[in-house]
Amino acid sequence: MTLDQMFSFGIIGAVIALLIWDRLRYDLVATLALLAAVAVGIVEPKEAFLGFSDDIVIIVGSALVVSAAVGRSGVVEAAMRPLAPRMKTVWAQVVILTGAVTLLSAVVKNIGALAIFMPIALQIARRTGTPVSLLLMPMAFGSLLGGLMTLVGTSPNIIVSRVRTEIMGEPFGMFDFTPVGLVVAVAGVAFLTVGYRLLPKGRATAAGPAFSIDDYTAEVRLPGGTPFVGKTVADLEAFGEGEVTVASIIRENNRRYVPSGHWVLYENDILVLEADTQALADLVKRAALRMMHDKELEGVQNEEDMAVIEAVVEQRSSLIGRNIEEIALRERHGVNLLALSRRGRPIRQRLRRVRLKAGDLVVLQGRASGLPDTLAELGCLPLAERDLAIGRTPKRSIALGVLAVTVALVATGTVPVALAFFGAAVAMTALKVVTLKEAYDAVEWPILVLLGALIPVSETLRGTGGTELIAAGLSGAAQGLPPVGALALILVTAMAVTPFLNNAATVLVMAPIGASLAEHLGLRPDAFLMAVAVGAGCDFLTPIGHQCNTLVMGPGGYRFGDYWRLGLPLSIMVVVLGTAAIALFWPLAPR
Repeated sequence: MTLDQMFSFGIIGAVIALLIWDRLRYDLVATLALLAAVAVGIVEPKEAFLGFSDDIVIIVGSALVVSAAVGRSGVVEAAMRPLAPRMKTVWAQVVILTGAVTLLSAVVKNIGALAIFMPIALQIARRTGTPVSLLLMPMAFGSLLGGLMTLVGTSPNIIVSRVRTEIMGEPFGMFDFTPVGLVVAVAGVAFLTVGYRLLPKGRATAAGPAFSIDDYTAEVRLPGGTPFVGKTVADLEAFGEGEVTVASIIRENNRRYVPSGHWVLYENDILVLEADTQALADLVKRAALRMMHDKELEGVQNEEDMAVIEAVVEQRSSLIGRNIEEIALRERHGVNLLALSRRGRPIRQRLRRVRLKAGDLVVLQGRASGLPDTLAELGCLPLAERDLAIGRTPKRSIALGVLAVTVALVATGTVPVALAFFGAAVAMTALKVVTLKEAYDAVEWPILVLLGALIPVSETLRGTGGTELIAAGLSGAAQGLPPVGALALILVTAMAVTPFLNNAATVLVMAPIGASLAEHLGLRPDAFLMAVAVGAGCDFLTPIGHQCNTLVMGPGGYRFGDYWRLGLPLSIMVVVLGTAAIALFWPLAPR
């Protein structure tokens, strides 16, 4: 092993270790890796930033804007309304919602497709009383399956296409992924329409006028006017009809106590309550309690101006890693944090000191007219059906027209993919389907930084001959296996690595290795590249390998282990059917 190979393996190994450690954001890890690669001389200074000009960055960023435009145009909600009367049973809801997300994920980014359908699913769950935990994970998995069907459905496909260009001089086309992706997606959705029964039912329930998740933690003050001054904790819990728990009492200069039922309540006690939002709201109103963070907001004239909304903190949110004191939520953004839920588990800190995480559920209070813009600014997805503004109908037509023209141009090869989707993003903005602010907010900048920084780092594996070393090791492991077995090996390897890395990072590392393995075995690289794309695009085992899984974790009330219930049999199905489909449509034997 040469010194350059040792540097390359060391830096990429450090990247993997830091991403597993999960204390530094993945974009920061990627930029540190780039600087390290330049410092040791395996990336030339003049080539350090070539990754940021790569077509991948343009395609991913543009596709996100197009996805946001399709979502904000209201075309999906309009298309789903005729189907709403048919979604009376849980089975029908799973079939229609999962199928719809899967189809939409083929033409827009899968994370965008899921974000569009989540509010619809939550509204249907509220109306029908369906546990939302039975809907959201199948939808998330369906969005991953749908992304396999076209070039732009998911980032791994785009990256694999780029690697094919470098190896064979020609990228994969828009629909080269469709035969394999369609087989896997149809079989996967068919399984999900039955397999949803494996999911927990009691963690999250739909009830009341707003969608509620058990359990939120909220802080209330016991004012002098309430009849519960001098009463006991048990009295207050009984008044809440057993649906509210007094988890702790804060008094005597912020000292926290875990009370027994006989504890007496005193004026100005701060009570930490655990309940769903409906039970919490009822108790606060009936017992004349005061929400700790229910403070006056600038510009609010009367009670009718106020609104309270539940939302989930997205991965791109500026709230992540900060508490409300650091954010100055009320002063800067004009909203109050009333309650917080984290995967159905109790919060042990004061709410104002809790550092928010992706997937947290928050109850925010603010001006009704400004809440939608504030949520978008904060990077939070509202858990309610969106009201479509009057006059949106023409923009639905524009959004559909731009999307159709873009797909047609790419499919016929008239325009390169990067240029076509960049043009579509510009058109959506120029025609005011989305505003400039909405377009910039839709772009996941950390992902683009990750891609731009890791592209030159990952290329050091091939440039130093590292991919050949790994491929030689894998070919040794594949000795005695038929070609299809070697194909399954690379698919399983990519699938196993993805939960610990971002799926884009997985493909940047694994695609050259897959191509080198094919060369070692004397087989065509296309099938192995396709296997890497399928494996990296199908993380069904954890909530952290893909943003779609993370997005539904909080609203669905899921725990880490819940993903195995549905994800393990689905993963096995993808490996078996995916390997067979790839071998069928992309012959392994050399020409």
